Amino acid sequence: MNETLKVLKERRSVRKYKAEQIRDEELNAILEAGTWAPSAKGLQTSVMVVVQDPETIAWMSKLNAEIQGKPGTDPFYGAPTVVVVLADGKEANWLQDGSLVMGNLMNAAHAVGLGSCWIHRAYEEFQSAEGKALLKKWGVPENYVGVGHCILGYAKGE
Repeated sequence: MNETLKVLKERRSVRKYKAEQIRDEELNAILEAGTWAPSAKGLQTSVMVVVQDPETIAWMSKLNAEIQGKPGTDPFYGAPTVVVVLADGKEANWLQDGSLVMGNLMNAAHAVGLGSCWIHRAYEEFQSAEGKALLKKWGVPENYVGVGHCILGYAKGE
C-alpha cells in the first residue's frame, strides 16, 4: 500500500502521553507539513505557535477545561507539546485553511511515530481576555482566531 494512504488509514487520536518531550527533528518535520497545507487563494495565513513550556500548557489546559465546563480535568491529556493553530479571522476561509493545517500536523505526527489529537475550544480560548493577552505576548496580530490545539507526544500504551 502507498505509504501516504497507509498513514491516513492508520492514524488515530491519542489521549494518553509519556512525559518525555518530543525531539526537535520530529517537531520540525511536523511543522513543515503544516506549512504545506493548502489554503484558499494560496494565502497561507494560518500560523502555528509551539508551546512546550509546562506552565503555559497547564494554563491553557485549565482555561480550556473551564470553557468545556469540566474544571479540574486536563483536556490536553498530559501531552508535552501543544501546537496552537490560529488563522486570520478577516479571511473568509480562515476555519477551512486552519483545519487543513491541523490535518497535516496530525498525519505528519503519525508518520514520524508520534501521537496527536485535535483539542477543540481554541476559538473560545483566544476570544477571552486571557487568551488575547497570550496572543499579544506571542506577537500574534489581534485579528487571528483560534482553530485548534494539536497536542503531540509519545503515546503511552496502545
